[in-house]
Amino acid sequence: MPSWNELITTLDSLPNDQAKNQWLQTISHECLNTVSALRGGTNVIFYSSAFLQKPQLPAMSIQLTHEEINGFMSVMLRMDWAKGLTLLLHTPGGITNAAESIVAYLHEKFSFIETVVPTFAMSAGTMIALGSNKIIMGRQSQLGPIDPQMPFAGGRTVSARAIVDQFERAKRDLLTDLKLAHLWAPILQSLGPGLLQEAQNALDYSETMVAGWLQKRMFSGNPDAKRLAEKVASYFNKASLHKSHGRRIDKAEARDQGVVVEDLESTQELQEAVLTAYHLATIIFEKSPASKLLFSNHGRQWIKNSNAVQVPFRMPGPFQQFENPQTL
Repeated sequence: MPSWNELITTLDSLPNDQAKNQWLQTISHECLNTVSALRGGTNVIFYSSAFLQKPQLPAMSIQLTHEEINGFMSVMLRMDWAKGLTLLLHTPGGITNAAESIVAYLHEKFSFIETVVPTFAMSAGTMIALGSNKIIMGRQSQLGPIDPQMPFAGGRTVSARAIVDQFERAKRDLLTDLKLAHLWAPILQSLGPGLLQEAQNALDYSETMVAGWLQKRMFSGNPDAKRLAEKVASYFNKASLHKSHGRRIDKAEARDQGVVVEDLESTQELQEAVLTAYHLATIIFEKSPASKLLFSNHGRQWIKNSNAVQVPFRMPGPFQQFENPQTL
C-alpha cells in the first residue's frame, strides 16, 4: 500500500493539472473496484468530508446535510440494487434528519448494506453506520456518541443530554435547598421555555430511530433483536457516560456492546484498497476546492466545491462539473 507521502510524490511528478486530475480519478476508481471485487461484487460508494483538511470552512460545507441526498441519487444511478452496497464513510457527522433521509433511501434500494470506516464516522455518521447490516473497522477507525447537539447563540452547540441533565440537577438542588433558587434562576431563564422538552424529544428521536434500524438490519433474524437494538442505541446515546460528543468509540468497544464489527485488517488487500482510497480523498481535499466527495465504483461522482479557500490548483473536468451539486 503506498503511503500518503508516496501518493503525493507521484501526483507532484505529473506534468499538469489535467494529468493530475486523471490520475486521481483513475486510482480512486481502481481502489473502489478492488473493494467491490473483494466484497463479492457489491456496489461501492465512498462518501468523504474535508473536515480534517479544511476546519475553517462553514459547518454546512463539511458536515452531513440534506444536500447529500442529491449526491447519493446521482452516484447510485443505474446500480444493480440486488448486489448490495459497501459504503465507505468518512464524516464528522451533521444534521440528524439528513442522516435519516440517507439511511431511509439506502434501505429502500439495498437489502444488504455494510459500512467501512477508514478513520472517522462520528455523530450522524455513526448513526448511518449503525443502520448497516455490519460495520468494518480498522485499528485506527472510530465511531462516536449520537446524542443530538442543539444550536445556541454565537454558533456554539450543546448536547441535548447536557440540557436534560442540568434541569434534573436543578430540580434536585431546589428540592433539597430552596435557598439555591437565586443561583439557578438566571441559568434556567437563559435557557428559555420549552428547551427541556425539545432536548428530550431530540434524544428520544435519535435513539428510537437508530434502535429501529438496528432491529431491522444488524440484528435481523435474532429472536432478541428488539432488546439488543435498544441496548446498543441507548449506549451510543448516553452523553453522561461518554462525557464528550467527540469521544472515540473503537471497534473493540462497539463489539462489546453487541455491534456486528468485522476487522478491516482481516483482509490485507481490502485494507490497502480502503486506505489508499482514503488517502487519495485527503489529497483531493488539499489540492482542490472540494469539501465533500461521493465516488462510486461505477465511475460516477458528486463533488461539493468551496471557493472559500485558496488551493494549489483547480482540478478540471468533473471536479468543476459538479461545483453546484444542487442542480443535479
